[in-house]
Order: sequence, then structure tokens, then C-alpha cells
Amino acid sequence: MAIVKVCGIETEYGITALPIGCANYDNPVSASSLLIRSYVMSCSKRVDWDFDGETPQVDARGFKVQHPTRYVELDSGLVNTVLPNGARYYVDHAHPEYSTPECSNPLDLVIYDKAGEMVLANSLKLANESLQITNESKSKQHGTNSLESIVVYKNNSDGKGNSYGCHENYLMDRKVPFPKIAREMVSHLVTRQIYTGAGKLGVEEHGVELDDPPFQLCARADFFEQVVGLETTVKRPIVNTRDEPHADPNKYRRLHIIVGDANLSEVATFLKIGTTAVVLAMIEDDFIDRDLVLADPVSALKQVSRDITLKQTIELSTGKSITPLSLQWELLEMSNKYAHQEGLKCLGNEDVGAQVLKYWQSVLQSLETNPLDLANQLDWVAKFQILEGYRQRHSLGWSDPKLHTIDFQYHDMRPSHSLFNKLPMLSLVSNDQIAKAVSQPPTDTRAYFRGKCLKKWGDSIVSANWDSMVFDLGSNQSQPLQRVTMAEPLKGTAEMTDTLIKDCCSPTELLERLSL
Repeated sequence: MAIVKVCGIETEYGITALPIGCANYDNPVSASSLLIRSYVMSCSKRVDWDFDGETPQVDARGFKVQHPTRYVELDSGLVNTVLPNGARYYVDHAHPEYSTPECSNPLDLVIYDKAGEMVLANSLKLANESLQITNESKSKQHGTNSLESIVVYKNNSDGKGNSYGCHENYLMDRKVPFPKIAREMVSHLVTRQIYTGAGKLGVEEHGVELDDPPFQLCARADFFEQVVGLETTVKRPIVNTRDEPHADPNKYRRLHIIVGDANLSEVATFLKIGTTAVVLAMIEDDFIDRDLVLADPVSALKQVSRDITLKQTIELSTGKSITPLSLQWELLEMSNKYAHQEGLKCLGNEDVGAQVLKYWQSVLQSLETNPLDLANQLDWVAKFQILEGYRQRHSLGWSDPKLHTIDFQYHDMRPSHSLFNKLPMLSLVSNDQIAKAVSQPPTDTRAYFRGKCLKKWGDSIVSANWDSMVFDLGSNQSQPLQRVTMAEPLKGTAEMTDTLIKDCCSPTELLERLSL
């Protein structure tokens, strides 16, 4: 029986400082650092991320590689911290990144992904307020009227050939051979973009100049070059081989998927995580009963993205051809059969699993008949409708700069500037749930123990990561630094630890009781 697909999303946000060339924050690294530092200082003690035990150079195919960029964040002093809701918030290369806490089901992950957007919006407000105070002081000193502000986008490229990621993570059973996962997963990852794509104007594949198509489904497809591999920033693979489970390595692996877009639509995020979790569960239970392996996945990924009609076929390794929509129907048919025979506890919640299958079917039906009916549910449809409407009203060509500005505005994290915020998009979760998730961890994963300990004993926690925390018990202890390991993602829940945390008066008492 497939294990519960504990899941999470890591989102790198695009960032810029306006006007370009401002003195202090005119590069994305310093702007990202200010952004995150402003938020962390306002809400909690900074607890640094603990890199101990991380192994990004280990490949799931059974070997290690030299990793050229070994964690520079600690050396450079950039902010890399853990939040009271169990999330990680840090500067990743030249971007602010928010990594959700571990969630037991796709619907909870929608909540915590949207909470990440709220964290970024609050960070922007605080950072820009600090910049305004700084600039007012400068203006009085120098008689100028300069203004610096930071802008953040939840998108995946700068429009100039540079891409940044939105990565998904799924807990997998270590017993399932990685080649089997890679072989049977690719076709879903290539074709799911018909409902998970965030949409993009133009083509950014290096060395390729295309006037047609002017619009494509997926923001990331242009940047992938191989089917399987370890890298995430160059020679990007559809299936990433990083073998870094952040859990008991003898029992689990973490499937790290880097091929997806950053979604604003709740339905798109829900389906992205939910359908992928179901397919992974079927792979674990050896339930895939037909050969849907693609002949050339990298070419197919780009072909699917560049066909908004959804009618072009892609070739299977068997020599047969199939549309991406038909392939998704095949996967849904197997998923319905799987749900009937095995249930959907693998999604953390049977009701949530049933909801995934319901939306999956509904969306495929609309894509088959009239995709524009999904303008209130899917990002790429919503964005296309905005762009096409504006283009028609103003008699513009697809290469007009105004359309590129609109493309970016769709993803703007400033509430007053965001085009997405102005749309009547379908919501699956409430604003109250999202607001609560900004400061409270999920109750049914180890994120609960992490978040509650950080909130109660933040001053005594030296560092933390996904599967451990280091407490400083004070100089009166023979071993002041004590590590608490959390190798089981579904332990450390509210049911298991809430009373314990409330009853303990100090970290010392907590660790003593944990050792009993």
C-alpha cells in the first residue's frame, strides 16, 4: 500500500528594485535580503537554517557528484531562517524563496502556499516602509526626492531568458526503484501543464527564435534540456535525481520535482499536487497498467506548452501518437479505478482525494469542450483571456511591450497592482485559513512540533531544518547543545505533542521527557 504523500512547495520569487540603479538595493541579492530580514524582524526571533546532514550531491541513481555551489548563504550572512508556521524563508541565489511546511494533503498545501504569498506581501510592505524612511532621511540631507521600492513577482522567468523555480516535494517509499518512478512519471509531468501551466508570452528557449506561438501554456518548459538529472539551474531535467529525503533514508525518498510553474490559481495548485500524488501512489502500488512512456519527453514538453489548442499529438515510445488531453484522461481513468480498489488514504485524506478526482475530471471536460470556460480556475486561461482581450481592444500585435507588462502584472505580489487579485477566481480555501497559516503550522505533520517549539522557545533554538532542531540548554548543562531529530514526517503532530509542549516549562524539561 502506498504511503501518505506528505508534500511541500518551494517557490522562488522574482524580485527587482525600482528605480533600477538605486544606491543600496539595486541588485536582487541585497533586495531579497532586505525583504526577508524586514519580515523576520517583525514577527519572530531569527533561527538560522541548519545545513548539517544535507546531501544535495547524492544522486538517486546510486552515485555522488561534485556540487559546485555548496551553500554560500551562511558564509555571506544572508537571511536563511525558519518561521513559526514551520516554513523556511531565505535568500536562494538571487531570489527570495518561501518553502512551505510539510503538509499531509493537497488542500492543506494550497493553504500554506497561499500563506507564502501573504508572507511575501507583508514582507514587501515592511521592506518598502523601511526604504521610504531611509529615503526621506537622504532627501532631507541632500535635497533630493529619490524613492526606492522593491517589487516581487510569483512567476518563473524575467522575460530575458532567465528562469527561477517552483519545486514540489513528495514523500516516497524507498523500496520503489527510482528508474521505475522516472520512467512512469514523465508522461504525467509533460502533459499536466494543460491545467497547471501559469501561461507565458513569447518563447525563451536559448537559440530558438519563434514568432509563433506568441503565447504558451507553461512558463518553465523552455528551460528544460534533459529527461533525468541532478541539476536544477543548468541542464534542467524533467525528473530530478536529488536523493535527499529529509527523513529516515532507509524508509523514504523525497521526489523533488522542478518542472512545474508557480501558480496563483488555487485550483491549478490543488490539481498540480493532487494529481501528481495520485500518480505516484499508483507507481508505488504497481498499478499503472498501460504503456504511456513518451518517445522524446523534452521535445514533447515544449510542444505541449506551445499548443494552446491542445490538439497536437505527441509520440509514445510504442510508436503511437496521443494528445496530452487524451493521455490525462488515461491517467484519470486509472486513478478512478485505483481509488475504487485501494482508496485514497495516500493523499492524506479520503475526502480531499475524492475532491482531486472530481476537479481533475471537471477540468479535463472543460478543456475538451471550451478551455475559456476555465478562466476563473486556471492561470494560463485567465492570463490568455486578459492578454487577448487587451490586444483586441487596442489592435496590438503579440510582440507589443504593453502585453509583456500585463504578463508581469498578473504575478505582481503588491495587492494593489496584481491583476490576478482583480479576477473572480475560484477559491478552494478561505482567507481566514490562509491568514491563520501565516503564523500557525499544520497540525498533522512534524511541522507542528517545529513551529510550536520555535514559537515557545525560539531564544533557546540555535538552528533548525526539516528533520531536526538544535537546542541550547545553557552553560550549566554538561552538553548544552542538544539535537532533536524528527525523521518521521507524520510524527510530531498536534495530537502527539501539543500537551507535551504546553506542559513543559523549559527546553530542558522537554528534552528530558522526550528521552523517556
